[in-house]
Amino acid sequence: MRVRAEQTQESAENHSKRLEVSVEGAQPQQAGALTGYLPHKSDVVRDLFDRIAVRYDRANTMMTAGMDELWRVAAADQLHVADDARLLDLCCGTGGLSRVMARKVPEGSVDAVDFSSKMLDVARARPGPRNIEWHQADVLALPFEDATFDGAAMGFSMRNIVDIGACLREVARVLKPGATFVNLEISKPPNALWRRLFYFYFYNVLPLIGGAAGGDAAAYRYLPQSLVSFPDADALAALFQADKFAHVRYVRLMGGIVAMHIGTTDRAPNGRSIAPGKDLLA
Repeated sequence: MRVRAEQTQESAENHSKRLEVSVEGAQPQQAGALTGYLPHKSDVVRDLFDRIAVRYDRANTMMTAGMDELWRVAAADQLHVADDARLLDLCCGTGGLSRVMARKVPEGSVDAVDFSSKMLDVARARPGPRNIEWHQADVLALPFEDATFDGAAMGFSMRNIVDIGACLREVARVLKPGATFVNLEISKPPNALWRRLFYFYFYNVLPLIGGAAGGDAAAYRYLPQSLVSFPDADALAALFQADKFAHVRYVRLMGGIVAMHIGTTDRAPNGRSIAPGKDLLA
C-alpha cells in the first residue's frame, strides 16, 4: 500500500508516535522476528524518509560527527570486484554509499534502490559519478533477475526492514555465486558500560540533534527506536548464515556502535564451498 500524497504532517506524526517503543520496558526479541512491528510499518517508514529527505545528509553528518562517510568507505572497501563490475546499493537513500561504490567500479555500474521517491529525488540531484542508475523499488521484491550482481551493500537501513530473513534471501537471489553483500548498521556494543553510554546518547541526545538538523522531531524519535528489536551482531550473523550466505563475518566499529556484516553467497569464486566464520574488531 502506498502512502497517500495528501496525508497530513499531523497524521504522519501520529503514525510515528504509535511506533515508538519504551526502551526501559523492551523485551528481548528472537532475531528476525516481526513481533514489535505494527501493520503497515513499511508505509510509515517510507513516509518518514520522504519527510526528512531534503535535510537527511546534514542531519546524519551532525549526528555522527561526519563518521558516517568513513563507515561507508569502509563498507565499499569490502567489495573486492573488478573495475567493470555491476553493484547493487539497497535502501540507497540520498545515494551516499552509491556514489562511493560507483567510484570503485569506474568501468562498471551501480544500481541504487530505495522505496522513498523523495530520497531518490535528492540522490539524483546530488553531484557525483554518472554510472549510477536509480530505481524506486522494494528490497523485498527486487526488479532484477537472478545472479545479476557482482556485489551489494546496504547502509544503515536493515533495522527498518519488515522481514530481515526475506530481505537477505532476496539479496542472495540477485547476487552471482561467490558475490559479497556488505551490511553496515547501528548495533549494540558488547561492553556494558560503553553500551549504557551509547544508549543514553542514541535514545536521548540523538533525537534532539536529528530533530533540529533534520526538521522533523517525530521522525527522529522513531528512528532510534528501530534498534530496540533489532538483532545484535551475533544474531544478525546467524540470520545471514540461515538465509543463503555461506561465509559470514562481521567487524565491530567504534566499540560495537556500528557493525559491518560481510556475507558471501553459497559458493566461492573458485567453485569451492567456504566455511562460515566471524572476524571481530572491538
